[in-house]
Amino acid sequence: MNQATLSKAVKVKGVGLHTGVDVNVKLRPAPENTGYIFVRTDLDNFEIPASVEYVSHCSYATTLMRRGVVLSTCEHLLSALRGSSIDNCFIELDSIELPILDGSSENWIESLDKAGTKELEVPRRWLKVLKRVDFEDDGRRMSIEPSDNFEIECVIDFPHPMVNRQSFHFVMDNGSYGKEIASARTFGFTHEIEILRKANLALGGSLYNAIVLTADGMLNEEPLRFTDEFVRHKILDIIGDIALLGLPLQAKIIAEKSGHAVHAALMAKLLKTEDAWKII
Repeated sequence: MNQATLSKAVKVKGVGLHTGVDVNVKLRPAPENTGYIFVRTDLDNFEIPASVEYVSHCSYATTLMRRGVVLSTCEHLLSALRGSSIDNCFIELDSIELPILDGSSENWIESLDKAGTKELEVPRRWLKVLKRVDFEDDGRRMSIEPSDNFEIECVIDFPHPMVNRQSFHFVMDNGSYGKEIASARTFGFTHEIEILRKANLALGGSLYNAIVLTADGMLNEEPLRFTDEFVRHKILDIIGDIALLGLPLQAKIIAEKSGHAVHAALMAKLLKTEDAWKII
């Protein structure tokens, strides 16, 4: 199986979830072994590779930083790229944050489909996990272990009647990402909104780009896309964050009550455990 990139460039525009600023994005084909590289066109085309090395902080989104230049909320696009089996892509944008679009990866998938896929002449490489690595912090647990596939077993538990305890076992195979994960939207709670706004976050948030949960229901009029949309979105986030390893994974991930910071910590621990993985 060879590496893939886009057949042609495609443009996307939207608003940043946390900044509330309009942003223009252009996804461009990239040569073999490039991976995903963000290009800040507003800063003399400064490049930030999508890599664990540049993870800066992970509060309400995954943020990368290189030489003081920041790139935020990258996980949904990276998730779509990995879910579409695109190995190499230049991502040009003219702001600090990628657009949130509808809060899922569905619009990114539509744009990638519009661009089309081009097979390159170099074989795809994989990061194959050889032994289990665990990370735990304050009840948040995540592990990665050997598997013949790329699969994720995820559990979330929120004391809310629409969420409660949800679990989903996802296996990445032909078309499964688009059918089972891509359209699951991000979600939050009304009691978080004031906290976020005081921190100058979620300035671009709306009922169009997030599920907003009240004490016993939700503000959105649009129904849930899946009864377990919440855990599916967590898997979407995991796929996007794990893409920062730089290669597709051959492994099983088990996550319970995880979040962006836990994802980053597990990746860092995996890479430091040199006998736990190899590139094939």
